[in-house]
Amino acid sequence: MQTRRIALAQIAPRLGALEVNLATHHELLGQARAQGADLVVFPELGLTGYQLQDLASEVAMRLDDPRLAELAAATRGLSAILSFVEESADHRLFIAAALVEDGEVRHVHRKLFLPTYGVFDERRFFAAGDLLRAVPSRLEVGIGIGVCEDFWHLSVPQLLALDGAQILVNVSSSPGSDLAATNEVGLGTATSWRTLMRTYAQLTTSFVIFCNRVGVDESISFWGGSEVIAPNGQPVFSAPFFDEGLYLVDISTADIRRARIALPLLRDERPELHVRELQRIVAERAGLAPDATAGWGADAGLDVAPADPPSEPIGFGTLGERAPRPPEREPTR
Repeated sequence: MQTRRIALAQIAPRLGALEVNLATHHELLGQARAQGADLVVFPELGLTGYQLQDLASEVAMRLDDPRLAELAAATRGLSAILSFVEESADHRLFIAAALVEDGEVRHVHRKLFLPTYGVFDERRFFAAGDLLRAVPSRLEVGIGIGVCEDFWHLSVPQLLALDGAQILVNVSSSPGSDLAATNEVGLGTATSWRTLMRTYAQLTTSFVIFCNRVGVDESISFWGGSEVIAPNGQPVFSAPFFDEGLYLVDISTADIRRARIALPLLRDERPELHVRELQRIVAERAGLAPDATAGWGADAGLDVAPADPPSEPIGFGTLGERAPRPPEREPTR
């Protein structure tokens, strides 16, 4: 039985204080190593804080930044997932999460879906990523990474699992909201996330690791509640709400094999069907093919036809009646 120890770094990063947060990461990596951790997971933008807005460019790092290289060097004999603002060579800014192992940056995931609803305004300050890959790791299992909102789009965990991920990792800066006794755990946000993580674990027969931050950025409070979910959808560990800490959880990767043999959902998936139907949907939405769901008379790319103009001046005729459609004209010979 292959046992792996996961360390969840449920931290409260200082907003805009990159050097302070780097020191915290170094310290926690040392603590996790001393306690036998194999994988350390930090939350979304753990190196910078979340509510950056115009500060984003001040704390951004390129992948060749020596501070990132120094942090990667602290992972010799260890794997870690950490999150920061990445600046590309053409000066776009991304919310990124990197898998670093044995002193190297092995993989970088750029957040795909940038929310602009509620308290969120990410698309104003960041570019969206356009690449989704599972990646092999020193843990001898495939790793799939998503950043917060990415896992509110069900295609992301499914594609990662189909691409070879056996451990799905979501790093998050999720604000707490909907405080009410009617929710399962007294916090609506937590209930929603727990429902998602358990569903994805069971449908992909994968371990799911959810690492959320705590603390406050300006007026936004983050609730923590980091979790590890087994491939059968059952929670292995749930961290407390709002409390900072380094939480260690042991998992058995044999559980992945057991779940996938007993419930071969990934084996029976049909990605070729998905591709074919998505190509049809994209073509219909772009107006390149007839839309089977569009209303009668709708123009290409639209699903509703404009209303007919009134057949008589307003104020004349019978209220509420519409003139019949004119007869089709005979084709010109």
